Amino acid sequence: MRCPYCNQDDSRVIDSRSADGGNSIRRRRECAACGRRFTTYEVVEKVPLMVIKNDGSRQVFDKNKLLTGLVRSCDKRDISMERIVAFADSIERDIYNKMEREISSKQIGEMVMNRLKDFDDVAYIRFASVYRKFADISSFRDELDELIKEKEKSSAAENGNLQEG
Repeated sequence: MRCPYCNQDDSRVIDSRSADGGNSIRRRRECAACGRRFTTYEVVEKVPLMVIKNDGSRQVFDKNKLLTGLVRSCDKRDISMERIVAFADSIERDIYNKMEREISSKQIGEMVMNRLKDFDDVAYIRFASVYRKFADISSFRDELDELIKEKEKSSAAENGNLQEG
C-alpha cells in the first residue's frame, strides 16, 4: 500500500480490525520509509451481476424481483416469510457463487423451479405456470404429471432404502 505522506509503496500492517459491522476491515499501517502511520479500509469488491433477459436486454440482478415471485407462488400457503427469504438468499448465493458476471433469466428460472419442487409442490406449480407460460390446461396437466412421477420415484426410492436397512 502506497504511503499517503511520502508516496513509497512499502508499508506494513500494524493492526487489523473488523469495521462497518463486519463489512470491511480497518488496517493501521506504518510506512517503512518515513515511519508515519495511516489507516486503510479493505472492502469486498461487488461487481454487479447482469441478468440477460429473454429479449436480449440486460439489467442488474435484483433479489427483490426473485423474492416477489416467490412470495406470489407461496401466497396462502403455510410458509413463513423467514423460510421464503432464506430460500431466496440461497438462490442468490448460488448465482453469485457461479462467479460469472452475467446469467440468463432462464438459468435463474430453472434454478428456482428445480429447488421449488422440494420446497413446496403448490408453490412450484404456481411458479411454473407463470414461468413456463402454460398455454392451455394440457400443458399444465403435463407439468403436474411430471411432478407426480418424480415424487413417486423419490418415495419408492426412500421406501426401498428403509426396507433394506
